[in-house]
Formats: sequence, C-alpha cells, structure tokens
Amino acid sequence: MSHFHAPGTPVAVLTTQPLDRALDYRAPAGGIEDGAYVEVPLGPRKVLGVVWGKAAGDWPVEKLRPILRILPVPPMSDAFRDFTERAAAYTLTSLSAMLRLGLRAPGLGEAPGKRRVYALGTGEPDRATEARTRVIAALRERPGDVFALSELADMASVSTGVVKGLVKSGAVLEQDTPRDADYPTLDPDRAGKALAEDQMVAASALRASVRSDTYGTTLLKGVTGSGKTEVYLEAVAEALAGGLQALVLLPEIALTGEFLHRVEARFGARPAEWHSGVTQAERRRCWSKVATGQARLVVGARSSLFLPFQNLGLIVVDEEHDTSYKQEDGVLYSARDMAVLRASCEAAQVVLATATPSLESWANAELGKYKRLDLTSRFGEAVLPKLSTIDMRDEKVPGGRWISPTLKQAIEARIIAGEQSLIFLNRRGYAPVTLCRACGQQVACHQCDARMVEHRFQKRLMCHQCGETAPMPPACPSCGVEGKLAAVGPGVERMAEEVATLFPEARVAILSSDLFGSARSLKAKVEEIAQGGADIIVGTQLVAKGHNFPKLTLVGVIDADLGLQGSDLRAAERTFQLMRQVSGRAGRADKPGVALLQTYQPEHPVIRAILSGDEEAFLREEADQRRAAGVPPYGRMAGIVISDPDGAVAFDVGNALARNTQPLDQVGAEVFGPAPAPIARIRGRHRVRLLVKAPRQAPIQPALAEWVARITLPRSTRLSIDIDPQSFL
Repeated sequence: MSHFHAPGTPVAVLTTQPLDRALDYRAPAGGIEDGAYVEVPLGPRKVLGVVWGKAAGDWPVEKLRPILRILPVPPMSDAFRDFTERAAAYTLTSLSAMLRLGLRAPGLGEAPGKRRVYALGTGEPDRATEARTRVIAALRERPGDVFALSELADMASVSTGVVKGLVKSGAVLEQDTPRDADYPTLDPDRAGKALAEDQMVAASALRASVRSDTYGTTLLKGVTGSGKTEVYLEAVAEALAGGLQALVLLPEIALTGEFLHRVEARFGARPAEWHSGVTQAERRRCWSKVATGQARLVVGARSSLFLPFQNLGLIVVDEEHDTSYKQEDGVLYSARDMAVLRASCEAAQVVLATATPSLESWANAELGKYKRLDLTSRFGEAVLPKLSTIDMRDEKVPGGRWISPTLKQAIEARIIAGEQSLIFLNRRGYAPVTLCRACGQQVACHQCDARMVEHRFQKRLMCHQCGETAPMPPACPSCGVEGKLAAVGPGVERMAEEVATLFPEARVAILSSDLFGSARSLKAKVEEIAQGGADIIVGTQLVAKGHNFPKLTLVGVIDADLGLQGSDLRAAERTFQLMRQVSGRAGRADKPGVALLQTYQPEHPVIRAILSGDEEAFLREEADQRRAAGVPPYGRMAGIVISDPDGAVAFDVGNALARNTQPLDQVGAEVFGPAPAPIARIRGRHRVRLLVKAPRQAPIQPALAEWVARITLPRSTRLSIDIDPQSFL
C-alpha cells in the first residue's frame, strides 16, 4: 500500500541509473507519497526516479540530499510497482533497468516550453544542397509531425547545423514544444461490423470477462481471416465503456497502419500509438496522457507494457505466438508472459489472439489456466487455401538455383491471370542447417538431440548445444550418396536475383524487415503491394504477419525444411506456425488460394500436419515430445551467453561455470556446454553459450543468481541470462 512521507523525512528513491539498490533522500516541503515521479541529485547530475518506500535509514537525515522536484504527473500505481518488482525478479534483471523501461519517454524531467521542436515550414531554402534536400524530404514524408533537433538530424543523416540553417529561410519551423493535446474520445457504443454467430458468442464471453474486474487470460484462436480483430475489439469496447484503459500489442510496426484504420472505423477516432515509428514529442504525449488516464486505448509494440496505466482493464496480445514479442537485447523478456504478469498485478483481463497458438499458451489452456475460445468460420468470402508439397528430390533444379520447375509454372500462370505470387523464405532466426538433397535427412549430433550446423570456412560440422564437432562428411550418413550435402536456404537478395532472371517482365517487391530503414517506408511498401503494385513478392517472416493482400493467390515456400529438427527446441512448432500463417495470406478475397511447399522431406510429421491442417493433433504430438524431453512448457530453461573480445577468455568463463554447478545441482538442473553460439561473433565480441535445463517446479532464478555470483567476471566480459529463451542463436 502507498505511504505518505512527511516533509524532511528520509525516503527511498529508485533511480534509472545502473545501481543495485534504491538511494535515500529527504522528502521535500509539502511531503511526498510512494510512487511519485521525482528528479533527484546524483553526484553532479540530476536524474529521474520513483519514490519506492521508506528509506533504509543507514544515514542521518541531516546528511541526506533533498528531492529536487516532483514531476507533474500522477504517482506510479501500487500495481505497477508490484509488476516492476516481480518482472525484475523473474527475468533476473536489476530493478533500475526495469524502471528504465517505464521511463523511456524523452523530456520527462524538463519543464514544458523548455524543448524546441522542428516542423515543415512554407519557405524555400536560399541555397539547395543535398543535405538540406534530405531534411525537407524527411519532413514531407511526415507532414503533421514535429521532431526534436537531434531526431530530425538523425532521420536525414545530417548535422544539427544543417537543420538550424533551414530555420532562417522558413523552410523549417522552430517552435516551443506544443502543449500536449488530449487524444480524441473513442466511442464504445458506435456500431461495429456485423458478427457471425461464433464471433458473437466469443465477443460476449470476452465482454463478460472484462466486466468481472478480475484477472483472467483467454486464448482466442481462429484461422486467418476468421475475424479475431473484430471480436477482441468488442472486449476493448467493454473496457472503454467501463471507464478502463486498454492496451493492444502488435508484433510489427508495419501492422499498425491497417489496424489503426480498423480501430477508427469501430470507435470513430484514432487511439494513442507507442512504438519506434512515432516521434519523441508523440511518445512524451502518449506517456503523460496514459499516466493521467486520458489516453484510454494504446496500440503499441512490446515496450508499451511498461507505460504508466492508471486503471488498466484489458491487454490484447495479437499474434501471441510471434517470436518478435521476445526482447533479445538489454532486458530479456517475453512481452506475452509479461502481459499476463502485468494483468495479474492489475486485476485485468488478457486476450491472446492467434491462428496458430504457441505450445505454451495451448498447454495453459489444456490445463485450464487459460480460457479458450475458437472461431471456426472464415470472414466474408475468403476460403482457406489448398496446400500441397513439391518433392524436391524429384525436381530438376540447377545448382545455385532454388525455384523448382513446378513452382515456376504456377507463378507464370498467376502473372498471366493478373494475380500476385509470394515467394517465402523461411530463413530468419535459423542457423544454416545441413541437409542431404538426395534423401532429405539432416546430420544429427551423436552426443545430444540437436542437429549439426555447417561452419563452411572450417569445413566442419558443429553442435551448438553441447559443443561437439566433426569433419564435413563426403557422403550422407543416412543414404550414403556423395556430394549431396548442402546448407539449406538462400538469402532474400539472392532470391530476388533469381526471380528477376526467371521472370524478367514481372514487377518484383522485396519485403524483409532488414531492408527498410523506417517503419513508415515499410508501411508504405505494404500498402503499395496491397493495391497491386507488384506481381511477385519475395519475403521473409514479416509477410506472415497480418497483412492483407487481396490479389495474392499463390504462396511458394522455398525452404519449408529449414527449421525442421533444428538445434532449436521450438523449430517444429515455428515451422508449423509459419507455414500455416504464410499460406493463410493466399486467397483472402473471392479467389481461392494455393500454397506450395518445396521440401526434401514430404513425409516429415510436421509437413504432413501442415498439409492436413490438423493443428490439435500436431500440438498434442509436439507436447508429448517436449514432455518426454522435459523442456518448456514441461520444464524450465535458461540460456547464458558470455561474450568477450577474446574467444579464449569467454570459453574460460564458460568452463568455470560448467565445473562449478552446485547451486543448480541442488534444484535438479542440468548444464549443457559451453559451446560456441551459432552466431559466434558479433561486433568483434566472441560469444559462448550454456544451456540450463530444470524441472518445471524448480526455483531456477535464485539458483542461477547464486551460480553466476560465484565467479568474478573479467572486466572485458559480459554475461547475460535469458529465462525461457526463444532464440538459440
């Protein structure tokens, strides 16, 4: 419970600085309450913090420095403080690093009017230069937005002096930060789309959950195009009608454009946005309006979970299975799991919406921890596409080429019909798996259950789970055929070249998140393709996520095998999800779609499950295998990555940890490794991995903390612990 601290009394303030504890300060005149956002002196600097309770009391009050000022926003709620502490304990993150996630709006500590912002003016520059042209082009791309000086300079890749020079001619306007305007009112009573019977049943169940004012999680499962969005927007309407705030998480910024149109159609106005595609001024506005409760609905990326909601009633995690909900640097957390934790602290409801549930969510629904609602009918006229495989062992594909004659023929037919084709590469997030092109088998590790990965420059195969290595065999260990072992999967650029050679007249668009500098340019490209601006789309995982391309009737998956039985425990599940998701892109309008999967293993259980569409059977089979192996969700896992400029130093630290496992032994945990990480070197730092596996009920976090605390890291070495790792790279 919050506590009021009288003037001059000692209080504990948790700052955003990398310290291991809260610091003691003196309460200001007028007193202060727990949760107040404050500015305090720390050495010669002023830093932001939050009043975290009573002081430790190990300093005399008269020696304590006073709190400088209280920020003019409501205090952090008890529920949010509780969430911050529990999230830090779960992810083995310092409290200050967790608080930093909740204070990421720029300019919070500055008084209004202190900040200058820049916008598009009406004048013309007195002299046109390439740098000046870039600034004006950046502003024209986003005409209604205002930018901080450094932000605009970074966007246009110019110095701040170039921006300042344009102010004199009036081509750029300089002004004090405009006072944050309120967000428009959303109308929950406005009529939504007409719902089918199964959608109405699901919508009324979600509305009842929101009305209950208690914590609960619901898995909302429905095939692509079954109207999941319309259904969970009814739950949002219930939250808004009850005076509560709602948060909708989306996995990719590129999805927000289309989604915002749907929100506007349903509620008559646009909600608040929070992601890397909005300006600093807009982020500050969103943060402060969420804190006062005026922003009632936020649509955002995973970091919006750490906004200062006052009365949060609903969190929707759209495409809940998506791997991009896992933060892979800095604080390592899963937004899906943290959404459930935050809702339990706030007594709010969670909706996990997906066409292909993660095994974790499916298992929680099977155990009765989550409720489950299924949508069965596809929305409007769309029908599910026809799925079939192309057996690559029978196709004549020249070396260095990837598109089979069968797939080429199918694409040509679509071009003649004026329809779109998607060439999908299942490549991001996987190490290069070595596969036999004669029999389709991958080379397995003799020491553990993972697959071997080719390190071409060493001419060796390596297991990234246990560290075992072997020379590259001349013949396939399974079928004995020589010269047929090959790493699976080309890159996007290589694929685009092949497409241009095979279809010289076709308009080709590439959709890969690596190739777009800004969220806006990616959104614009998606809209252009949706309106028919390409004949062939070459894309990666990005395409599998929620985009609607009405003219798309053919999906060709180049490397369906990439990810099957990989060194990643979720490889089969991810392959299944991706193939189902990406094939669901085809035939969303009145034309039926076809999905063709190029595979060397058409008899593989995952490929067969994809074709049959029997998802429940696949998940049950996958669950049985995971249960037998004692891995998530039927066991606990943690990934430890050690990095150092010197590879030998990183391995020494890994070996020291592997030799001294007593705290882990006591909770029944096993340690694998050290082994080189699949991506063995990043920015000049060598990376070494260890994997910890423990029984489901084991108190793994305290054991890990004690284990790691026993060694002293060299100054140059970094160590990170990832609870429930999603990526094994």
